[in-house]
Amino acid sequence: MKIILSRKGFDSSNGKQPNPILPDGTLLSLPIPDPDGNNTFSSLNWDGMSFYDIVHSLRPRANLDNMCHLDPDLRKDVRDRLPGWMPAFGQSGGALTHLRNYGVSKGDLFLFFGWFKETEMNQGKLIYKRGAKELHVIYGYMQIGEIIDPMSDVPEWLKDHPHIGDKKNRKEEKNAIFLPTAKLSFMPNVNGCGLLNFRKDRVLTKEGMSRGKWDLPEFFKEVQISHHPDPWRDNYFQSAAIGQEFVFEATPKISDWAKQIIK
Repeated sequence: MKIILSRKGFDSSNGKQPNPILPDGTLLSLPIPDPDGNNTFSSLNWDGMSFYDIVHSLRPRANLDNMCHLDPDLRKDVRDRLPGWMPAFGQSGGALTHLRNYGVSKGDLFLFFGWFKETEMNQGKLIYKRGAKELHVIYGYMQIGEIIDPMSDVPEWLKDHPHIGDKKNRKEEKNAIFLPTAKLSFMPNVNGCGLLNFRKDRVLTKEGMSRGKWDLPEFFKEVQISHHPDPWRDNYFQSAAIGQEFVFEATPKISDWAKQIIK
């Protein structure tokens, strides 16, 4: 099995603010702005609040185009769904070529991570918690059960996914959608795709350091992680600033690490 650390959600280029760690521990990854998208921030909701209002509550001066790219699409309850819906993740262009070049296929495991910061309620308004650190955190996972590539036989419930429905991806020659297994092959009582709440062992960032400096266990030195030719420093792993998909082999120790994160 291969594992792919997949960087998703708002970042310093797309959205330009941290994704919120909500007061109840929910890691709410926000879809990136995209003028060619087929969803809007104002049409997506979490706990009675639109994503548009969440973004502007956290950053009142946010200059946000309302259209967005809802992918990976993992949270069922953020919008109305067609019958048969299941979580889905699309990839295209150079990032998809990278996955293909590393032989990513059925049975491999995506661990989705992003840029997060804790929030709190203040006089009825959601704000970033004063003094909270900006962190890279693993917020979800998907074991690949099916890859739709090429887009010749797409089920009806999937036709509003951005990698099928938006203008940009309709023109993209390299375009695929990943669907999950029903259950994890290595944890058969656990769903093949899921979302994770905030927990210390899901934080990649080394304590007291900037978010790109990670505290990976020593046994990660046994494997080569794509986009990382020389990442190890004296006391941390320097994650790549560029790249969406970081692929590596799941050694027995790394597999146990992944199980603990998902458990």
